[in-house]
Amino acid sequence: MRSIKKIKNLPLEEIKQKALVWGQQFKEVIWLDSNGHDQNHSSYQAILAVDALSTLQMRTEGAFDRLEAFQNKTKDWLFGYFAYDLKNDVERLQSGNFDGLDFPDLCFFQPKKVFLFSDSGVELHYLSELSDEMDSDWEAIIHQSLPQVVSDGENVKIRLRTSKDSYFTKVQQMLNHIERGDIYEANFCQEFFSEGTSIDPLRSFLHLNAISTPPFATFLKLGGRYALSASPERYLKREGTTVISQPIKGTAKRLKDPEADKRMAKSLEHDPKERSENIMITDLVRNDLSRFAVKGSVEVEELCKIYTFEQVHQMISTIRCEVLPSISSVELIRNTFPMGSMTGAPKISAMNIIERLEDAKRGLYSGAIGYFMPNGDFDFNVVIRSILYNADTEYISFSVGGAITAKSIPENEYEECLLKAKAMRQVLEG
Repeated sequence: MRSIKKIKNLPLEEIKQKALVWGQQFKEVIWLDSNGHDQNHSSYQAILAVDALSTLQMRTEGAFDRLEAFQNKTKDWLFGYFAYDLKNDVERLQSGNFDGLDFPDLCFFQPKKVFLFSDSGVELHYLSELSDEMDSDWEAIIHQSLPQVVSDGENVKIRLRTSKDSYFTKVQQMLNHIERGDIYEANFCQEFFSEGTSIDPLRSFLHLNAISTPPFATFLKLGGRYALSASPERYLKREGTTVISQPIKGTAKRLKDPEADKRMAKSLEHDPKERSENIMITDLVRNDLSRFAVKGSVEVEELCKIYTFEQVHQMISTIRCEVLPSISSVELIRNTFPMGSMTGAPKISAMNIIERLEDAKRGLYSGAIGYFMPNGDFDFNVVIRSILYNADTEYISFSVGGAITAKSIPENEYEECLLKAKAMRQVLEG
């Protein structure tokens, strides 16, 4: 059981920042921030959850079954992540590429303390046995000093796991698969990394969030493992009997001149290659949702809509369906994971080809971070535009990728990767 305390009429942005800094004292921390984006289907402005009462960490085999049992046992808030390689628990697939980060494939924790931020204020949801700490914790948050958000990087030397020449060769191999009809589209990714290097995770997250301000920003701390995410993409959300997916396919850079920037967004909206990518993945998501949707309820709410963020314009579609209340939330995720925007079509063929051509295990990259509510509702992002850091082994990683289709030009795909990497490189390299 949880005790609830409501506090209204707050300077929201200041209190959010103070709460995040205050939370750093705990071993387990997750911060989810919409950065004020007024996108459809958002429930909270931000969420902070800290201090695990119980934790589930898994490698791939049997992970979804164990998570369902964990959820049924706790019937409480759960926060954590699904790594991409849980594909091996869904299908008969393998992951044999290099893994420098060594994160578990699944990790969820039941927090002792949860803070839900909305336009009207904040709700504290504490385990009942800790309710007497609410007032003192809130007093500490109110008086928490704030670090200065810096604009200089961490001076980290970043290396590429895949050379430029090798990237072009591998994209051509993927295009050969498309020409043979093995796949229609696949997301091909490459890793940027640094070894033997330490960073200040909170400082780096604040910097990344300040220059990106995405709708699905995440700071995740699990002991010495961190995810600093500036994700613009929602993977999947359940609210009652409604399920929503919002895949991104289609990217264009921002321009300083306002009129030129508008033309760039308009050009993206009408680009036949980008629209083709998006529509193929929208169809894949419709197919995934139809596995459990009430018959006739799958619909495309928005198709190829352009959303503008600090760094890029993005093409996003919104697909929704209705489900029976009896279908478990973990089952919904199992039937759609990994997300179509980070795999390709057909999905299993694309994942097999991705595994053969990529040089690094994706791990948490192109997985999902988010939460389950006590009633089973959930919301998860897609882990892109994210810095992953293992402080224990001093390994830093971020990956970027893009959809390869028959119309892809390798040089253009490489430039798109560099565009997507820009914010992370700015934070790490300066």
